[in-house]
Amino acid sequence: MVSSFNLYNLTSLAVAEAIESRSSRARASFQWGGTIFALFLLILNRVGRKSSVQTTLLVFYLLTSFPTGLFKVLRGQFGYWIAFLVIAANLFFPETFPVSRFILFVISPDRLVDGLRNSIAGAIICLLIGISSVIMEIREIAGNRSTECSFLCWGYCLGISFLFFFTIKYLCLGTW
Repeated sequence: MVSSFNLYNLTSLAVAEAIESRSSRARASFQWGGTIFALFLLILNRVGRKSSVQTTLLVFYLLTSFPTGLFKVLRGQFGYWIAFLVIAANLFFPETFPVSRFILFVISPDRLVDGLRNSIAGAIICLLIGISSVIMEIREIAGNRSTECSFLCWGYCLGISFLFFFTIKYLCLGTW
């Protein structure tokens, strides 16, 4: 009787560790994959149509999906210095250095950021950002009267599909 009870405890402990490992791998994949493709889409946006709405949405996506180690560096002393230099550069070149988007990383309240990054709400917000990016891309394709799709169009479609992939993977495999 005692050995079967210990076997049950060991089995439940192994299952809990497997779920925790799967959840942490899903989170790491969401953070790194989502960050890489959100940065890819930001670069395409800067090169292509320069939509400020899409840039702002992608920065919010980065706020919730940025890898934890790098996020802590940005929120520390290094981030303060970078924010200071960006604000100083904005004084001289306001068109080139949009300040408000980077400062979001540095001065956001800890409680709000931790709540978004460590709960299902952040992943749902990322999913909604992906949906709105798809809607904006469909409007852009529909507004273009030529039937050809350029490199930027294919890049946007690829980047958005990977944003969906990593977000849905995180939502499905994450334990809440």
